[in-house]
Amino acid sequence: MRNFILSCESTVDLPYSYLEKRELPVLFYTYSVDGKEYTDDLGKDPRSLPNFYHLLAGGAIPSTSQINRFRYKEFFEELLKQGDVIHVTLSSGITGSYANAAAAAEELRPEYPDRKITVIDSLGACSGYGMLIDIAADMRDAGKSFEETEKWLLDNRLHMHYQFYPTTMDYFKRSGRVSGPAATIATILKIFPLMRFNAEGRIIAYEKVRGLKNVIRKTAEAMAEHADGGKDYSGRCWIAHSNCIEDAEELRSMIVKDFKNLRREDIKIFDIGTIITSHTGPGTLALFFFGDERKI
Repeated sequence: MRNFILSCESTVDLPYSYLEKRELPVLFYTYSVDGKEYTDDLGKDPRSLPNFYHLLAGGAIPSTSQINRFRYKEFFEELLKQGDVIHVTLSSGITGSYANAAAAAEELRPEYPDRKITVIDSLGACSGYGMLIDIAADMRDAGKSFEETEKWLLDNRLHMHYQFYPTTMDYFKRSGRVSGPAATIATILKIFPLMRFNAEGRIIAYEKVRGLKNVIRKTAEAMAEHADGGKDYSGRCWIAHSNCIEDAEELRSMIVKDFKNLRREDIKIFDIGTIITSHTGPGTLALFFFGDERKI
């Protein structure tokens, strides 16, 4: 019997079948295109992601929104009927969903006085957030307590590194994060910004790299710089991509060559889901690993 229920959101960007097998309830985000709402269902319907890319190829501009307090309350209430709950959210640095989740949990505590519920800000996104959930599920399955798992998540979330780059600036231009002229120049010159999550769970660009091969190499070098043990790293290492599997495979090959303790089969590759891709665009490649504490 489980000691508690561990839940997450669809922005963990892991296959729905995997989450279901691991008994991880998931709250789905949604996105809209031309007034029609779609569910970020993590491949529950195998047509969902191909259809999303088809929409993008046709010029669609998707919009997303945070999960509101009422949806969290409904989701949590069903879980609390079954047991204590640890819920981990998408980073508060990029969405207001965490605040809504915390407010919903606070409302429910008086209604379920014999249950415990805690909401933890992952301070991350995508499959790196998924990796935190995956390890917490290992702890749950090993019989670790609610409190032990909660503490591990809080103590280790800033040791989870999120290293990524986009290959198109159009999506950042739409959000106002990059000016139109800067986006055009970057596209023409094939200049790619290296990005990561900081200690506040916000996305920062910290270096510009010219050329696709070079930016993939720089991504692998960032892992060598920050991973536990440097090139002797032997922990979990995951890659996620938005419709650029060849780049993901090239990054995996570089890591296998540079890190003697990691085999090709140790490095899992996942799809970046519709919500994250709506903001970073297709052609985004991300790398996740554990390392030194994120300070800035």
